[in-house]
Amino acid sequence: MATSGILQHIGATPLVPLLRIGQGLAMPVLVKCEHLNPGGSIKDRIAVAIVDDAEARGVLRSGMTLVEATAGNTGVGLALVAAARGYGLVCVMPAKMSADKRVALASLGAEVIITPNAPPSSPENFRSVAARLAAERGWFLTDQFRNPANIRAHEQTTAVEILAQTRGRVGAFVAGAGTGGTITGVGRRLKAAWPNVRVVLADPVGSVLADWVETGVFGPDGAYAVEGIGASEPPANLHRDVIDSAERVTDEESFAMVRRLVQEEGLLVGGSAGTNVVAALRVAARGDCDGPVVTVLPDGLDRYRATPWVQAWATAPRP
Repeated sequence: MATSGILQHIGATPLVPLLRIGQGLAMPVLVKCEHLNPGGSIKDRIAVAIVDDAEARGVLRSGMTLVEATAGNTGVGLALVAAARGYGLVCVMPAKMSADKRVALASLGAEVIITPNAPPSSPENFRSVAARLAAERGWFLTDQFRNPANIRAHEQTTAVEILAQTRGRVGAFVAGAGTGGTITGVGRRLKAAWPNVRVVLADPVGSVLADWVETGVFGPDGAYAVEGIGASEPPANLHRDVIDSAERVTDEESFAMVRRLVQEEGLLVGGSAGTNVVAALRVAARGDCDGPVVTVLPDGLDRYRATPWVQAWATAPRP
C-alpha cells in the first residue's frame, strides 16, 4: 500500500534531449521537464522547501495562513502544501497573468487578490501588497523573491538531479529569472561540480535583467507578454556573480518555440519554456561549451490555454 503523500513526488523530473528541434547543433540540448511536477511547475520545489524551512525554524505553525506574491505557479505549489498540511493560502497576482492561473488557484482553495501591473516602487505592486497584508493580518509571507530557501531548493534538488542525469558533465545551463532562485541555485551548484560550465540568463526583451547581467546597469524597462520571468529590477535571489552572459528573446520567438515544442517534441509547456529553449539553442549552435546545454521547462501549457498566443494556434498554419 502506498503511504507517501503527493509532496514526496515533487522533483526527480526527466531530462530529455530535443530530438527534432535540436538536430544538427554543435552540442545537444537537454530539457528538464519541470512541468511534470505534481503542481505542474518548477515552483513546487520551492513551495515545499520554503514551508519546510519555516516549520523547522518555528515561525510557521499549524492553522496559519500563507501569503505570496506570485505569477501563479508558486501559488499552485503552495496550494498543494497548504492542502496537505492544513494552512490557509492567499495569492496576490498582477493583472497581466493568465486567467487560467487565477482559475487554477481558486479551484485549489486559495484566495486570489489581483493587483494592477504596477512597478516595484508602487504600493500597489503585487509584492508590496502581499507584504502589507502579511504585516497587517499576521499571515506568514513566504517571500519567494528574497527567501534563501528558494535558492537552496535548487542547489539541493534540481542541480543534483541534473548532475546525476548528465553524469556530471554540463557545458551550459540556461534559464530565465523570475525570482532568480533557479538560475542562482542550479548555477552555483553546477559550477562547484564542473568549473567549465557556463550559466546563461534567458531574458525577455523588455526586461532590464540582461543589461544588468552584462554591464551592472539596468536596461530599458518595457512591456512583454511572457509570464513568470524577467523583471524591472533584479530580485534579491538573483545573484549576478553566478551568471556568465545573457540572451535576449522576443515574445514572438518564445511563443513560436512553444508551438514547436508542443507539435514537434510532444512537450506541453508554457511561454517561459519557449524563451529558455530559444536561448539554449543559440548557445548550443555556437559549439563553444564543454558538454551538453541544459535548460528547464518551467511549467505546462494548461496555464495558458486562454491566452491570445495559444488561441491563435487554432487558425494559424502549422510551423
